[in-house]
Amino acid sequence: MTTQATHTLAQAMQQRLCEKLSPTQVDVLDESAAHAGHAGANGTGFGTHFRVRIASPLFTGRSRLAQHRLVYDALQEFIDQGVHAIAIEVL
Repeated sequence: MTTQATHTLAQAMQQRLCEKLSPTQVDVLDESAAHAGHAGANGTGFGTHFRVRIASPLFTGRSRLAQHRLVYDALQEFIDQGVHAIAIEVL
């Protein structure tokens, strides 16, 4: 996977989060290179391990587990297509 392809994947994930969760802040970072050799790594250093930093009014009054579930649900399509891990930081 090229740098452009992984950048596009991160952008697509960010766009989906914007559509589903109306965040006030969101960043999607590909951290796959730091997980080379770990479970789920694809050998390219791209496209398998992501960090999501997100703030959304939909998180208000919800437990951390419920907040994370909203993120995972929004990104399920990407998980089904090979994203192995998503670290979530609720801001």
